[in-house]
Amino acid sequence: MPQEALKNLFVAGLSNAHAMESQAEQLLKRQIERLDEFPDLKARLQTHLDETYRQQQRIDAILESLGESASTLKDTAMSLFGNLAAAAHIPADDEVLKNSFASFAFENYETAAYKSLIAIAESAGVPSAIGPLRQSCEEEEAMASWLSSQLDSVTRRFIQKAA
Repeated sequence: MPQEALKNLFVAGLSNAHAMESQAEQLLKRQIERLDEFPDLKARLQTHLDETYRQQQRIDAILESLGESASTLKDTAMSLFGNLAAAAHIPADDEVLKNSFASFAFENYETAAYKSLIAIAESAGVPSAIGPLRQSCEEEEAMASWLSSQLDSVTRRFIQKAA
């Protein structure tokens, strides 16, 4: 693939990742609002929300170094989607479980997106982007791992609260 096409692919991927993080921000905010009965989950999601802001900043910095910026349209659309997705589980009796499943899946999606961006950055010859993207990828992997380790506990606490 020609170098210019690789750069364009990388910029599009970064823009998509920024929008993905905008979606994550809204999902996290909506979930945090409703987790008073699960304070440990709420605290970890708040920590990850802070990581999400830093991930957006990292992507902004990479885009800026390439003379580009994030797509406001994509960010707005994905933020709206994030709000709608979080709201879809509110009426469910097992909202905390559905949100836990969705969060686990989304963290793995984000991990995959960052792994792909790292490969594109390597191919496009943008080594300065690799470190920040790896850091974001590691944060997503850690969050997915933590959520996975909590599924049993969250489920059992949900059962106890529902009884």
